[in-house]
Amino acid sequence: MPDFALEAACEGPVCGVDEAGRGPWAGPVSAAAVILDPATAPKGLDDSKKLTHLRREALEGEIKDRALAWCVAFATVEEIDSLNILQATGLAMRRAVEGLAVTPRVALVDGNYRFRLPCEIRTVVKGDSLSASIAAASILAKTARDRLMVEMDAVHPGYGFAGHKGYHAPVHVEALKTLGPSPIHRMTWAPIRELLDGT
Repeated sequence: MPDFALEAACEGPVCGVDEAGRGPWAGPVSAAAVILDPATAPKGLDDSKKLTHLRREALEGEIKDRALAWCVAFATVEEIDSLNILQATGLAMRRAVEGLAVTPRVALVDGNYRFRLPCEIRTVVKGDSLSASIAAASILAKTARDRLMVEMDAVHPGYGFAGHKGYHAPVHVEALKTLGPSPIHRMTWAPIRELLDGT
């Protein structure tokens, strides 16, 4: 289970940073930054992908109530298509860190890519399984994006966004063939272009 060993090795306020939604065909990419106090942090923090929907939602409320600071931010579909997904992810992460009410000295970032952030960066491969702060960020990023995609299902019906959240799924492929792309599809995505080109 994630703990605070990595945070304890840093000086000053430490935020965990993670993203959700790099892989989908539709919708924005989200990122969260979280600064926790180990003494009051919620129990049971873990990689959001290992948790049930109900457990993520319960922990989301606890994280927001107990965190010293937290922020969730997005990069839009337009930004993903114009910048590429990697740079758009970095943009969302920077917005999340800059939106914190407490300025961090160090950001523990899930993965191995050093995005440009307004503080020292330490990348952590599989960080959401190691760092409690990164795990908390992974939960906030995912719950926020999932909620947005449920809202987008009502705005753009027929694609099944509430179920698959914009990821590849048979119902998603069939909807694209029938309806064509929606305004929130990532038009630079190879699978989208191939479907529309009939290749």
